[in-house]
Amino acid sequence: MFEKFIETLERINDTINGIVWGWPVIILILATGILLTVRTKALQITHFKESLGTTIVPTIRGFGKKKSEDGRLQSVSQFEAFSTAISGTVGTGNIIGVVSAILTGGPGAVFWMWVSAFFGMVTNYSENVLGLYYRKKDKNGNLSGGAFYYIAYGLKWKWLGYIAAVFCMFAAVGMSGVQTNKISGTLSEAFARATNSQSSETVRFVVGVIVAVVTAVVIIGGIKRIGKVASMLVPFMSLLFIVMALIAIVINIKNIPNAVALIFSKAFNFKAAGGGILGYSFSQVIKKGMARGVFSNEAGLGSSVIAHSASETREPVKQGLWGVFEVFFDSFVICTLTAFMFLTSFDLKTLALDKEDSVMSMTMFSKTFGGFGTAVFSIILPLFAFTTVIAWSYYGEKAVDFVFNWVKEEKRKYIVTGFKVLYVVLIAASSVIHSDLIWAIDDTFNGLMAVPNLICLIALSGLVVKITKNYFDRKKGADIEPMLSAYPEMNAEFIEDIMTDDEEMK
Repeated sequence: MFEKFIETLERINDTINGIVWGWPVIILILATGILLTVRTKALQITHFKESLGTTIVPTIRGFGKKKSEDGRLQSVSQFEAFSTAISGTVGTGNIIGVVSAILTGGPGAVFWMWVSAFFGMVTNYSENVLGLYYRKKDKNGNLSGGAFYYIAYGLKWKWLGYIAAVFCMFAAVGMSGVQTNKISGTLSEAFARATNSQSSETVRFVVGVIVAVVTAVVIIGGIKRIGKVASMLVPFMSLLFIVMALIAIVINIKNIPNAVALIFSKAFNFKAAGGGILGYSFSQVIKKGMARGVFSNEAGLGSSVIAHSASETREPVKQGLWGVFEVFFDSFVICTLTAFMFLTSFDLKTLALDKEDSVMSMTMFSKTFGGFGTAVFSIILPLFAFTTVIAWSYYGEKAVDFVFNWVKEEKRKYIVTGFKVLYVVLIAASSVIHSDLIWAIDDTFNGLMAVPNLICLIALSGLVVKITKNYFDRKKGADIEPMLSAYPEMNAEFIEDIMTDDEEMK
């Protein structure tokens, strides 16, 4: 009975997925990125240095220093907002997703992931700018924003904002399912290798339950606790992966020229890794690269902006620059390292392609580092996945809050709590579901979530340019009123805040 249900679900999802990730959406993603790149005068290039200088560089310099508390708003620091957002993007898609894209779409899929990321940098920037500009504050001072906010209050299509929020709810559940499925699969495989036994469904389920319990403990504390946990785990897990990947690539450095040649020569090729019956058309190479690119860096989905909107910063452009670095770090650093580690470690002509992508990812580590590699992978992958699970719990929570914003706040809290409980329960259940179905379902909801967001970004691209110009003109000394919020009262409040902050700095 259950197997028939799964088969039916697969057929339905395959049909919807084929439409959602068809050429219209692929073109929409690229067109949005190209339009925003042109209208912002290639901001991801011209202001990339400033993006580093105002985001990650001062954050690194500030490590160990006492952080100031902002008592005016129930917010999180810029870095905590960024960590929550990057924890939502840096997940299994950066390792297993990249491996999966290469196995099914060929090495050329990496090239299209880069294309997606280049334009995604300015797309994510624009999402953050609009997210902060249209975010709202409740009576307790909590800040909330996201794609559904600027669709409803910027584009003034409330019906589309509600649809976007509903898709976000389902995408959140799907994303947590993907991450948990890979955590349980990875640790089950590691346990099997250590004990010379077969991967066990029981082990997978036990792992799923543990992840669910730990997630529950974290998300009870809301965005502040999620932000603090993410800000501690993200630097550690990212640095550990970068070091391991660089060592593996250096060990196989003689294979780098061939890896580069494969990426560019197969970008317009008709066959996937190994060719044969797994060969894909040229269009599928692009789709695999674009879909995995969006799945990884989330530019265009309108998801990470939910975390950024809770930031203490009053300047939309400042948080937007965090978005530029976020996509750069996610795709051009983490995903690229994964791709080169995989392509330099294996000979694709002799590679057996009948294994799961999670198993191949673990083998990528063990091939170079042996048992130590398996152990490290069993630490890195769960950390990557777990931080994504807690980030998306917040995204889903805010989507539920928006969908039911017509309900009184006291009662709405119970609805949000109900979603959290369901989210935790489904985490445990997803640990034993077939991974291919999990990937496919979440791909579908990602695509559905992206469409209304991309339409809105195109429609409000002029406003993004206006807010951006306002910020940089003020930095040059222009005496003009800051554009910090779409709502006059909040704009006046934020202007007073930044003036107070400037005086304190003097």
